[in-house]
Amino acid sequence: MKVICIIPARYASTRLPGKPLKLIAGKPMIQRVYEQAAKAKMPDEVIVATDDNRVYQAVKDFGGRAVMTSTEHRSGTDRLAEVAKDREDVDVVINVQGDEPMLPPEIIDALAELFAKDGDLQMATMKCPMKQEEYNEPGSVKVVTDLDGYALYFSRSLLPYPRNEAGVKVYKHVGIYAYRRDFLLKYAALEPTPLELTESLEQLRALESGYRIKVLESDFQGVGVDTPEDLARVNRLLSDG
Repeated sequence: MKVICIIPARYASTRLPGKPLKLIAGKPMIQRVYEQAAKAKMPDEVIVATDDNRVYQAVKDFGGRAVMTSTEHRSGTDRLAEVAKDREDVDVVINVQGDEPMLPPEIIDALAELFAKDGDLQMATMKCPMKQEEYNEPGSVKVVTDLDGYALYFSRSLLPYPRNEAGVKVYKHVGIYAYRRDFLLKYAALEPTPLELTESLEQLRALESGYRIKVLESDFQGVGVDTPEDLARVNRLLSDG
């Protein structure tokens, strides 16, 4: 089974322009993400997919692999699909977000191993226990799963709503995805769906279209970098470490 790790990296960002090249403890963020992904054992390759020459050159400068993709893509999934389309040798594609510089490589391996064990699996992602202070934050996406660990729904609202106390945990969705390559190409070609557009959550397109998403649990909380405040926090954490 051949696995590749693709990191979509768009230069434009409303809240943090030039995000991939922002320095974290002396290195561009895209380099931090790349180096973490490269520590994983299962992927055969790590590739940055970008639409900006500055990001492309930065990756080349630290010895990484990058490919240029269209500037017209509406999502990171579309960028992934463009790269995967010409890679018929690949079985599984793992999408590592370009703003997760602290992602443990063990999570990448755990997702890849799911596909090695289950030949019918098409898509997988991760979750972790959510902190109570995040319950009402729309930016913290919640996920609920069935008894077999498959996603029932993702939402920016609190899930499940605690009308009755039954000891059910609230879980935060960790934005890393793994796909069987053929499914990724099919999924990216689907039109956006009503729930996806309502919640602004692309993964709902798969659920609305009748596909299943396996959700692994992890203790990793993640520190996604979307704002200058996030950047300062990650700089403190990595500088202290």
